[in-house]
Amino acid sequence: MERLYDSFAQVLADSGLTTLLNALPAWLAFDERQLIFVLATPVFIGVFVWEYLKIRHDHRLVDTRESVRNFMLGAGYQTTELLFAGLIAFPVHALAYQHRLFDIPLTFTTAVLLWVLTDLCFYWMHRSSHRVRWFWAAHVTHHSSERMNFSTAMRQNATNIFNGGWLFYVPLSLLGFNPVWIGICYALSLVYQFFIHTTLIGKLHPAIEYVFNTPNHHRVHHARNPGYIDKNYGGVFILFDRLFGTFASERDDQPIEYGITRPVCSNSLLVNWLHEYRDIARDMRKPGTLWQRLQHLWRPPEWERTHREE
Repeated sequence: MERLYDSFAQVLADSGLTTLLNALPAWLAFDERQLIFVLATPVFIGVFVWEYLKIRHDHRLVDTRESVRNFMLGAGYQTTELLFAGLIAFPVHALAYQHRLFDIPLTFTTAVLLWVLTDLCFYWMHRSSHRVRWFWAAHVTHHSSERMNFSTAMRQNATNIFNGGWLFYVPLSLLGFNPVWIGICYALSLVYQFFIHTTLIGKLHPAIEYVFNTPNHHRVHHARNPGYIDKNYGGVFILFDRLFGTFASERDDQPIEYGITRPVCSNSLLVNWLHEYRDIARDMRKPGTLWQRLQHLWRPPEWERTHREE
């Protein structure tokens, strides 16, 4: 335990934030990413109120009760992240950083590099969250709304920290980037992504649309239309989608339908957080070998065992 705390202290010291964070326990100080997100929440609420006043008369765009529920789902996510991220994720990051391959100082150049690499990690984490059922079990909550507005951005799953998506960022610590700065880049990426959950902003300048993830691109990502599913995974940039063949633009002949292909008809926070885990357990209980049952954890969400596989 003492050695682990020394790793915490080294990470904080190397980050240059020791003076600012030395009043906090190391496991809480690490999660400045979530602290940034919590501090930004009043801004999020204010922006949503502005949007709500503009679209409140269109039930297809916003529902008051659902919006309140979305913020409650987000509060549950923030609570578990604050309580457990430093206890679960940070020891792994600290261990990786302790055995880092390089000593990477924080400069303008390395900060830009880290920003891009963090978004690359987000791309693969996000893509896996759609194509690996275990990760989808946590991410499905975010996609289950049939409306697209700023409150939808807050629709998150309280199990995220236990689900393991944060592992996609550990290679950056092993490479030599300080975990504190990785967390800051991640938090600022989440702040950016809040503002692309809206129908009020149309297409932007073509140069912006080509490089960055925009409201137009992200509306496609939240669609359940067959031609739009599993597209536009980017966080801040859309370039990785273009590079890896997962980009799609909205078509005039196919209006977007928001939500998931198997809707969840429940107002319960627990059901919205846990329904996919329940369905995974149900599918794993079906007759078959242990190997066949375990495949439900890493196969795509739509995968089903065939008679031959059983």
